[in-house]
Amino acid sequence: MKEITTEEVRHIAKLSKIEFSDGEAQSMREHIQKMLWVFETLDAVDVSAVPPTAHILPIVNVLRDDTVEPSFDNEALLSNAPKSELGAYIVPRVVE
Repeated sequence: MKEITTEEVRHIAKLSKIEFSDGEAQSMREHIQKMLWVFETLDAVDVSAVPPTAHILPIVNVLRDDTVEPSFDNEALLSNAPKSELGAYIVPRVVE
């Protein structure tokens, strides 16, 4: 596996607009190296017999059927509003 260098860490930090001291850069290099080692280990696992999944549980459809049901009466709802016009609520402007 390729070793990541402190210069590469500093380059990534510069792109991210982050500054590291020498000690922090070395520590970050070690952390990144460990992550790359984990990815390499995972990459070695044979998953060819495992089907692709979007969820770990066998959930097919958790949504209810879309059925038409009676709605509230628009006039009754608007009767509670302080102001309404043309079937819509009139509210104070909050964005300038």
